[in-house]
Amino acid sequence: MRISDVIAEGVLGADPADIPGKLCVAAVRLLPVADASVSLRSDGMPVQLSASSPRAEHLSELQATLGDGPCTSAAETRAAVLATDLTSGRDAARWPVFAQQATAAGIRAVYAMPLGNDTVCVGTLDLYRDVPGELTRREVRIAELVASVMTVALTALPRGQENGPEGDDLWLSGLAKAHDEVYQAVGMIMVQLGVDSDEALARLRADAFADSRTALEVAHDVVWHLKRFDPD
Repeated sequence: MRISDVIAEGVLGADPADIPGKLCVAAVRLLPVADASVSLRSDGMPVQLSASSPRAEHLSELQATLGDGPCTSAAETRAAVLATDLTSGRDAARWPVFAQQATAAGIRAVYAMPLGNDTVCVGTLDLYRDVPGELTRREVRIAELVASVMTVALTALPRGQENGPEGDDLWLSGLAKAHDEVYQAVGMIMVQLGVDSDEALARLRADAFADSRTALEVAHDVVWHLKRFDPD
């Protein structure tokens, strides 16, 4: 099938809320990758939107928790980041903690494609491969095409089409609600420790990583008074 046919078939008849996930699945069909995820860029930390598999979801949350990884680098530079071998060499040294965790999950390469244009990045499409290796020039173009379609899906939907067929909330509202807890938790940690927002987020991330949890999980506990940060 033509590339455009695979993409069109994947999203045909899908509700707007399902399109990012459908495009992740289409990317896995079109490219020599095992998993895919999409994250939105946000102040403080990226927000996971959808993933093709639980493993991709875990790796996306891992990068958000660490504040480091190919997707973070792609969002900051607004350019594709092609980490072809996380087991050794430059890529393993560039993101050592993420590389160790990713390889433990069976991933050996990550290709992060920015969503947006040359001046604005709204997020990233992350492609995960279970063997080291480079993408061919044609495969890079395919990844860029999927990223372009993903960008349109995230930024060009008419507001009237964001509701589900039964009058559900806006299609991003559930995600926004979950991410709001991170901001609430950061504010509470700022008060508890007397630090600024950057330090509070860093402490949240460090605590999450130390306990092998995600930043969202720890934020939830802080907001619901199940956890408190005390000065050292």
